[in-house]
Amino acid sequence: MSDDVRLAIIVNPSLPIGLLANTVAAIAIGIGAKVPALGASQLVDRNGRQIDISANRPVPVLQADSAVIRTIMLKALAAEGERAVVPFPAFARSLHVFSDYGAAMPERDLAGEEIDGLGLGGPDKWIRSLTGALKLLR
Repeated sequence: MSDDVRLAIIVNPSLPIGLLANTVAAIAIGIGAKVPALGASQLVDRNGRQIDISANRPVPVLQADSAVIRTIMLKALAAEGERAVVPFPAFARSLHVFSDYGAAMPERDLAGEEIDGLGLGGPDKWIRSLTGALKLLR
């Protein structure tokens, strides 16, 4: 992806705080895996201690209910070009082994699933068009 990459994570604010935090964390890992350049570097302090950076750009966490998140997800999935679309369907929460999630996905239709969260990465204008009406999570 180019330097014109914007990020956004959208979550359902009605989730309990622990599930909300888990959803944001899982989505962030997915975005980072899709676009390693967002955080695959290190910084060194004046004493030579090297750290891995968390992200090289802001990651706003926005809020929307599950139906709005699903609508945005379907629009994002239909888009062409370089992009990251990382949904967190509610059914995934009951599956604790990734291979079970992988096996369940072909039997599911995301258009009918409850979506607890969604991560997006892509051109600034595209992300703004999908998320511009959403409020920050508070």
